[in-house]
Amino acid sequence: MNLRLALRAPALWPAARRSVALGAAVGSGLLLGLPTDLVPNPFFGREIPPEWWSYPVLVASALLAGLLVATYVRTGAERSGQGERVSRLGSAGALLSFLAVGCPVCNKLVLLALGTSGALSLWAPLQPVLAVASLALLAVATVRRLAGEVACPATPAR
Repeated sequence: MNLRLALRAPALWPAARRSVALGAAVGSGLLLGLPTDLVPNPFFGREIPPEWWSYPVLVASALLAGLLVATYVRTGAERSGQGERVSRLGSAGALLSFLAVGCPVCNKLVLLALGTSGALSLWAPLQPVLAVASLALLAVATVRRLAGEVACPATPAR
């Protein structure tokens, strides 16, 4: 039910809000893709080539984050009071996406905690699980925000 409501919400958005969603998706993709070297650039590199699933996770994370960010753009109507909890889910999902698609031996915290062999033998196998968890958190946060816009539309204050 929430998913059905959530799918209707972007169709009701004004062009400015859709532009914010697109810009936020591109920005999220770059913030996630540049330091993990999924988007080739001269500033960052990887010791270990990315897994095949890293690119779909990058795209899905960027799209969900773009939609989620756009839900925080005011349209003249007041929002419901669930924003803080949902923003925590979205923030956790974004962080997990970064950890999931990053090079396992390039993450300094992982190297300090586990060493190189631990990063490859323990951390790398956990990254697909982190990817699924990150997408789930981003999806739940986005669906909640979008469904709330359709289920409980607020009328503008006069």
